[in-house]
Amino acid sequence: MEEKVFAQGISFKRREGAPDFVIGNLNIKVDEAIETLKNNAKNGWVNLDILTAKSGKPYVQVNTWAKDSETAVAKNEGGSDLPF
Repeated sequence: MEEKVFAQGISFKRREGAPDFVIGNLNIKVDEAIETLKNNAKNGWVNLDILTAKSGKPYVQVNTWAKDSETAVAKNEGGSDLPF
């Protein structure tokens, strides 16, 4: 299991009492966020997950999952690609 990479300078806060269509606020501290984005970019993108800590507070983590081309697709005896 890979080590968690927290999205420095990027935080998410739920807006209690807000209308149902408002989930929360995404707050970005520019200097720290730029560093996080530069250090974790893959093909020009950084994927972030908004998760809930054991304390119940939301946090933002860099999604570092990458498809492993050797294990993602198995070949059966007939030669067709299977997704498992």
